[in-house]
Amino acid sequence: MRMTSKLSLCTLRNVEKLFLVSHVGTVRWMSIGMQKGSNFFFRQLFDTLSSTYTYLLGDMKTKEAVLIDPVLEHAERDASLIKELGFNLIYAMNTHMHADHITGTGKLKSLIPGSKSVIGKASGAKADIHLVDGDSVSFGGHKLLATATPGHTNGCLTYICHEQGIAFTGDTLLIRGCGRTDFQEGSSESLYNSVHTKIFTLPDNYTLYPAHDYKGQTATTVLEEKKYNPRLTKPLNEFIQIMNNLNLPYPKMIDKAVPANRVCGLY
Repeated sequence: MRMTSKLSLCTLRNVEKLFLVSHVGTVRWMSIGMQKGSNFFFRQLFDTLSSTYTYLLGDMKTKEAVLIDPVLEHAERDASLIKELGFNLIYAMNTHMHADHITGTGKLKSLIPGSKSVIGKASGAKADIHLVDGDSVSFGGHKLLATATPGHTNGCLTYICHEQGIAFTGDTLLIRGCGRTDFQEGSSESLYNSVHTKIFTLPDNYTLYPAHDYKGQTATTVLEEKKYNPRLTKPLNEFIQIMNNLNLPYPKMIDKAVPANRVCGLY
């Protein structure tokens, strides 16, 4: 506190700018901010019950926006925020067919007419748009590259925004962890290969945003996970052994969530 009181107003303003502005390789995106001097909007939202992150991305000039991994119980919250900020939601997207919560994509379509649901084709789930590896989703002047990263489920996609140096990894790669592989087409070998060939090959300074976090962290980087992920830094055979011996409980929501998510959350 003593040090803070001695800082000049100019210094404080510089500190504020450092933490609110995102330059690739310098600082991470703040979960409540957007890049000053840019028309790219970013907002990170959270569901406490399932520890799910939902991401709102928008173009400040055209007002087109996309929402990644919405949760049914927060559809009204998300729709209200989108309207309040003056955005036009064009796509409500999922990184995969979730087993721990019901998606809000179907509900959002009724709350925001004209918006479309998006998911990976390999998921087998209903949606207006099905993506395959290499497809892109555009909103205003910005673009997300859909990259197939199966292993947690067959239809897992990582959405990469190269212009901003960020990626949304779903359950494939979590902060110091990864999605489980013991149900819903899970494959430890596929997940390991997905991470090492599709995510760990991104530039080290890319910021990664997962679908969930259970310890209060909001983001990580490619370099951090390559160095510190306790599972994925191991050789493949050790990783498979780790995943085979997690002894996790049966997912509480899976019997309700998966059937609902097959039909865009409308059941």
